[in-house]
Amino acid sequence: MADGMNPSAPNSAAPPLKLFSVVVPARDEAKSLPATLEHLHVELSLNDVPHEIVVVDDGSSDQTWPVLQQLQAKIPTLRPVQNRGEHGFGRAITLGLRHSSGDAVAIMMADESDDPRDAVRYWKLLNEGWDCVFGSRFIAGGCTIGYPRVKLFLNRLANFFIRIVFAVPLNDTTNAFKAYRRGVIQGCEPLIAPHFNLTVELPLKAIVRGYSWTVVPITWRNRRFGEPKLKIKEMGSRYFFICAYVWLEKYFSRGDYRRGVESSSRATAPASVNGGGSPPRALAPPPPPR
Repeated sequence: MADGMNPSAPNSAAPPLKLFSVVVPARDEAKSLPATLEHLHVELSLNDVPHEIVVVDDGSSDQTWPVLQQLQAKIPTLRPVQNRGEHGFGRAITLGLRHSSGDAVAIMMADESDDPRDAVRYWKLLNEGWDCVFGSRFIAGGCTIGYPRVKLFLNRLANFFIRIVFAVPLNDTTNAFKAYRRGVIQGCEPLIAPHFNLTVELPLKAIVRGYSWTVVPITWRNRRFGEPKLKIKEMGSRYFFICAYVWLEKYFSRGDYRRGVESSSRATAPASVNGGGSPPRALAPPPPPR
């Protein structure tokens, strides 16, 4: 898929990727995590994808943390992290990104709604030289199973608004399940959205700042356990704020934040990815507590 901001082809000179970090924010997901993480690990391992799974326990009140500790015995690539600061979906993802070591990153949900086979496709496309891979549930080949009707209507309305306002042919911007080369994450800093609006901030910034991207159909299934964490009534104004924030950058920053001539694909990978023994390189430090 190509448009005025999107190169029609990936960067064939991009270096091969060495480690795929899958960041999974989790809040009260003790029942969902075993199947989610075991299926993800098996699928990535069967397809020879070098990976780590960084799960952030975002202030859970159930057995999420004990479950993660138990799962480490079964999943050697699991890296559990506790968010001891302010909670929120976006904050959990940002913390997970800081603790990840890969030169490519995917964000997945903890409720088993995302298909691990799609994560493998993301990895392969990133290795073809794309900076970003966005999944869409609403293009040919995509699928949703058990999507609540009211939520579906609001989703399509919000994504139509974003598509028109930003003039981009992406119809599932609000979907969290996306993948990026490490240089894109660094190039989109600072990430300011503390809640589910991070799912909009990151892809829109990547597009506006000139990174290459492609879209593939994906499958989404409604959760089997627990309650959805997204509260639509609480998020409307927050989504609007992030959209306005990035829209102002697109039309009024005069390209000040667009990536330079140096490709993001050649951004330096964390030392641990290149074989070093140092801890993963952190992203920008979080803002002080308010």
